[in-house]
Amino acid sequence: MAKPGRKPGSDGEKSRARLLAAAAEEFALNGYHETKISAIVKKAGVSQPAFYLYFESKEAIFQELTNSFREQLFAHVQASLLAPDIQHASLADAIAAGVAGIFSFFHEKPQLTHIGLCLSPEAEAIKEELAKRIQLNLEKEQQMGYFSADIDMSMAAESLVGTLVHFGTTLRLQKEPAERAKEFVQLFLNGLMNREG
Repeated sequence: MAKPGRKPGSDGEKSRARLLAAAAEEFALNGYHETKISAIVKKAGVSQPAFYLYFESKEAIFQELTNSFREQLFAHVQASLLAPDIQHASLADAIAAGVAGIFSFFHEKPQLTHIGLCLSPEAEAIKEELAKRIQLNLEKEQQMGYFSADIDMSMAAESLVGTLVHFGTTLRLQKEPAERAKEFVQLFLNGLMNREG
């Protein structure tokens, strides 16, 4: 958490942003315990006293990174909620667009994703909350008539989270997020069965 009373200004905001970016790299590379404030400030190009103008401790900057990951991830989940009255022919593309937003976030912020899903003591709680939010989305979409009424959306949400987290933590998208999202949706909507013949 930033110290109260600090007037950021343009230069202050840039220094703070550099510290957050450097900390994300150091934590992701070395883990929490092995990361030193001296390494963060060196990478950020600021003095060690400057660090304490913005953050009270290593714990504080790590917590801010965790909070930032959580907020951004859940904003993408909220944005993925389907709108009402989507035509059946456009449904897969609409779902894929939401999934691509989450994949793109993981792809663009790999260090932050590693912190939020692996390093943070709150990682398991974040995953549980992610499953709850996806379940809530699915249940709303089920009520809109997009999905079968007899599907247990709790199990569906857990399955989706398992796949999302795997991609997020291993960074094995191997393709552009939008392309991988289409394949992801194809699998979950249509399964593995050969429907010809």
